[in-house]
Amino acid sequence: MTPRIYLSLAIHNHQPVGNFGWVFEEAFDRAYLPMLECLERHPGIRLAQHYTGPLRDWLLANRPDFFPRLRRLVEQGQVEILSGAYYEPVLASLRDDDKIGQIRKQTEAVRDDFGYPATGLWLAERIWEPHLPRPLAQAGIQYTIVDDTHFKSIGHTDEELFGYYVTEEQGYTLKIFATSMALRYSIPWGSVEDVISWLRAQVDAPDPDGLYAGRIKVAVMGDDGEKFGLWPGTYQHVWQQGWMDRFFDALEANRDWVTTIPPGEFARDFPSLGRIYLPTQSYDEMGEWAMPADAAWELPHLKHQLKEEGRTDIVRYMRGGLWRSFMVKYPEVNQMHKKALWVSQKVHSMPDGPSKRQALDLLWSGQCNCAYWHGVFGGIYLFHIRVANYEHLIRAENLADGLDAQPFVRAAVLDFDLDADDDVVLTSDRHNLVFDLDRGGALVEWDYRPAAYNLLNVLTRRREGYHRDLVAAAAAGQVMTPDRVMEGDAPESIHTPLVRAREPGLETKLIYDWHRRSSLLDHFLGAAATLDAFYRSLYPEEGDFVNQTYQYELIENSNQRIVLRLWRDGRVWQDGLHARVQVEKTIAVQPGSDSLQVTYTVTNSSGAVLRTRFGIETNWGFAGGNEHHTYLETEGGRYRLDEIAEKEAVAHFSLISELWDIRVGIHLGQPATLWCFPLEGVSASEAGFERNYQGTTLMAWWPLALHPGEAWHTTLLLRTSRAEEEQQAANDAMLNRGSPRPQG
Repeated sequence: MTPRIYLSLAIHNHQPVGNFGWVFEEAFDRAYLPMLECLERHPGIRLAQHYTGPLRDWLLANRPDFFPRLRRLVEQGQVEILSGAYYEPVLASLRDDDKIGQIRKQTEAVRDDFGYPATGLWLAERIWEPHLPRPLAQAGIQYTIVDDTHFKSIGHTDEELFGYYVTEEQGYTLKIFATSMALRYSIPWGSVEDVISWLRAQVDAPDPDGLYAGRIKVAVMGDDGEKFGLWPGTYQHVWQQGWMDRFFDALEANRDWVTTIPPGEFARDFPSLGRIYLPTQSYDEMGEWAMPADAAWELPHLKHQLKEEGRTDIVRYMRGGLWRSFMVKYPEVNQMHKKALWVSQKVHSMPDGPSKRQALDLLWSGQCNCAYWHGVFGGIYLFHIRVANYEHLIRAENLADGLDAQPFVRAAVLDFDLDADDDVVLTSDRHNLVFDLDRGGALVEWDYRPAAYNLLNVLTRRREGYHRDLVAAAAAGQVMTPDRVMEGDAPESIHTPLVRAREPGLETKLIYDWHRRSSLLDHFLGAAATLDAFYRSLYPEEGDFVNQTYQYELIENSNQRIVLRLWRDGRVWQDGLHARVQVEKTIAVQPGSDSLQVTYTVTNSSGAVLRTRFGIETNWGFAGGNEHHTYLETEGGRYRLDEIAEKEAVAHFSLISELWDIRVGIHLGQPATLWCFPLEGVSASEAGFERNYQGTTLMAWWPLALHPGEAWHTTLLLRTSRAEEEQQAANDAMLNRGSPRPQG
């Protein structure tokens, strides 16, 4: 019997590179396995599934019987497997050779696992740009799925989206389906009866323009597999209470007029609805999240107001920002993205062979999209995901630079962050150092290459649009916290109006920095700048050095040693006057050395005595800094990196990560007062608002009293090492002195 409408479901399953093993296990037990078992119970249901590369790797290693079971459904024609870019990157952000390489890797994996020639592509976060048809087609892709939002923003209506359209770029064609917002929001949040009624309504809908004359409609729903069991409340709703089984039962009971079909089969057997050219866009919410904080709050609230007023005729044309705006909103995203481009250029310049293939795979792992944006899910706020991306990028760069060869050191002056201003990159076999000249001459990235770890991987505390909802709910006493309410029977989507928080009082933890948190930032502090005021970023800054432009000079640049000189002739506000002051810092790097030497000179260029406090800020991104295995060690004791502490007359301190086997020792040429405090963000997630550790700020400061023309000097000697190596050296020294070796 010929159906009157098709339903095409596409389930996207993904876990990011570097995610915790327990998250993979929970997602498998609560979402991926139950869906497979449900499909086995309902052989009449046909759909598409997508498993990203990181999830595939975990499944093959940890649940080896899963794919053979799924392959049987593929061979029976019940399941179509979609391709994609293997490590689920934002395709639009990559070089074309990386786009094509990642897609081909995924397609080959599908062929190996399922014997299936995948022709469809799951587009990460449905981030579409008009140039994509060419590289997708070059990689062998025939169709993809985006949101109906993409179509509606250029004037199409819901009634015109029950099929696929064809687009092209430079002679390469691609078929595009639109996933229905109505279905995404009702599966599985609505009742089964409402979903079936909606499908029936589309069958009976008029076709005044004859668009579907001689054609059969297809309704498409493509969405995350994790919402079927992993999102809060959904496991009970979807599986324990049987929503999915009832839904599949209803589809099978109504197969005389609605039939499920994989999208690839529909694209192969049925003609298109016409030609289309889509604008740069993602799903509706992504456009909101990418906007500046105030706009990110205002736009969804304005849409909600207009919908309540019945003005959907206006709402359908309202668009937010685009994914690339995350690189403006979060400089840390831009830093990681430009690092990936930098490494990609190096890797693609390698000669063909096993090392290049390994480097490409590491590079592509570091392009996994999850740390390059932020919305309802953690994104850039997920420390361990940022760490994983950097680890893979650094390991790829290590291969490209041939670190197994002779030690080296070199300098490059170029626009690393692509803001049209020069930056300086110092590279050795032990370190990568990136200096942002137009923002304080700051050290913004320090890769300790033996550990493949970016020591400065922190996140600045910044205002988010959704903070307004938290503050308003707290003022009204309406924040739902674990001590106030338990999760109810009803599942919640990411669009819930409820304000949930993992702990009470989070609104008091909203602290916003006025500059990007990086290292070797130069401060002049007024008398009111206490530790608490500095921690809260509510203190008087007397200098104009922190986020202003520094000049540079490579005063030594050889294969034996590089010395970079940075300086700024700036001002310090003192007693209502602007004192002219020069800050100079030189950084010396040698091949094969784990040490950096930084020399500071502060010169009073004014005609009056300068009385102030000069501080050097560094920020450290050690994953697990809120745990016991990562800590700050001074002559006076040990502190966790999430503690707020002040220590006077400090000449030496170390940061130790037992988790990553890294020690950074810092020797000060003159003893200083040391301030320490954590950078903690308050972010939104699918489970509610939560506080998260994002790094630690260390501020060493000295009182200055400089006469006109007088200069003050100090040095910082920073030495990186593996913590185990450091302990072994200490043990050996004890043996050499005849001391007993420590036990344990």
